[in-house]
Amino acid sequence: MSKKFQTLNIGASTIELAEYEAGAKGALTLVNYGTASLASPVDAENAAAVLSPALGEIVRERGIRPGNVALSVSGQTAFQRFAAIPSAGGGDRFEQLVKYEIEQNVPFPIDEMICDRQVLGDTPNGDKSVMIVAAKTDQIEAITDAVQSLGFKPELVDVSPIALTNAVRHATGDDGACSVILDIGAKTTSLVIVEGDTIYNRSIPVAGNAITKEIATALGCSTEEAEKIKLERGYVSMGGVTEDEDELSDRVSKVCRAVLTRLHAEISRSINFYRSQQGGSAPTRMYLTGGSALLPQLDVFFAESLQTEVAFFNPFETIAVGPKVDASALESDGALISATAGLALHLAGLARFQINLLPPSLLAARAEKAKIPFVIAAGVALVVGLFLVKLGIDSQTAVLVAQRDAAAGRESQLAGFDKKVKAAEERFASVQAEADQFRKLVAGRASTAQRLAAVRSSLAPWMWLEKWEPGRITVRYWRDSAGATGGKTPGESVVDKLKGKQVVVPESVKISDMSAIGKEGQVAQFTVELKFK
Repeated sequence: MSKKFQTLNIGASTIELAEYEAGAKGALTLVNYGTASLASPVDAENAAAVLSPALGEIVRERGIRPGNVALSVSGQTAFQRFAAIPSAGGGDRFEQLVKYEIEQNVPFPIDEMICDRQVLGDTPNGDKSVMIVAAKTDQIEAITDAVQSLGFKPELVDVSPIALTNAVRHATGDDGACSVILDIGAKTTSLVIVEGDTIYNRSIPVAGNAITKEIATALGCSTEEAEKIKLERGYVSMGGVTEDEDELSDRVSKVCRAVLTRLHAEISRSINFYRSQQGGSAPTRMYLTGGSALLPQLDVFFAESLQTEVAFFNPFETIAVGPKVDASALESDGALISATAGLALHLAGLARFQINLLPPSLLAARAEKAKIPFVIAAGVALVVGLFLVKLGIDSQTAVLVAQRDAAAGRESQLAGFDKKVKAAEERFASVQAEADQFRKLVAGRASTAQRLAAVRSSLAPWMWLEKWEPGRITVRYWRDSAGATGGKTPGESVVDKLKGKQVVVPESVKISDMSAIGKEGQVAQFTVELKFK
């Protein structure tokens, strides 16, 4: 039976949603996809306002029913590092060293970050080669919240350069040689250097929009007109004294070459840094992808300027395409949705690099969901057992009653039967009481989950629940992270939200204590008293 995977790549200016189907042997097939433009780059503040409308547009136009989805965020959103970590000392010691490596290299407090790591193998010195990736929790949570608002359920959060690398490795194989993957988008160009199990990536702020703006300046026209001219007449001039017979095309081609010369300089600088600081090799080939990589003669330009083999990357040379997909549109869109192929490979277990930056809240929800089948199975087993006991008791009771009626004339001799009937009835009552207790336990579990959800949804993203006691909760937050609360204190804001929750008795909610923690009071806390319905 085939299995469907939904994938969503979130770029700087566009998003791409794609559905893949995995066959019995794991072979992938693209069955549906759509793209949409973003009003602005997605961040923690605007994710709901920017991402939700664009995603909703694809869902409506392509008829995609929301389900479990794998996300990838831009390389600018995440921090990536490779480290050689000694394996001596056991698993606990190894994890401590990984945590220390993260704390030393990530420019934010570790408690504000989502981190994941993957052990890639052993170094020549016998240490473990580890890829570490981290991203700010508030950014990832804002994105996953926006995606969930459309009915999708995030299953994993990857990083676009890593997803793209997985797609390239799957399509081209891995001979250990050094390759450059150049994903040229509208606002940024993502440069990925991959060599064996090493990935180096960098975002370069020179891409398709830069060419459009330069054309608009050169021709004295609007950016909309310049974009149209670029698409219809643009190509990369080969330089020298050769001129196009068409004057407009000639001017546009030279503008394209000038901008791409700047991009080439940044690429060369990145390659030199990789070789000198990371100990890497010289690239032997380059793969071009991205919406702006389709500019005519772009591959020839980079082949000559970098003196390396250049090819356009198309993941759908090795991934099948379903009958409902427009093959002609995919010829140009294939470069745009390359990262979604890497996400599908990740979900199918076919990716070499497997990073997941899923927020802790969603990981906890997934863990709870995983427990549900076991709870249900235990409940069913108990109910079945109680039912069978009841049947046995009913049967035994009937026999005893019949014997009692038949022995009415010998009541004095058979009084023991009456005692057995009463014992059976008492046993049934005891079993029924246990069943009632189990039902209360199940109901209490749901009630607890509702109360916890009400409290968590009343807290701001920069707050955390420090302590939960009967009738009291204690909340902490970093003072310098406290956002605007409409002229109210953070505690008053939380109290107002709690009073509006259906599971809370509004008049019972009040702040009983507020205090500061730490030598300089950098952490504040308050205690709220409340009663649940």
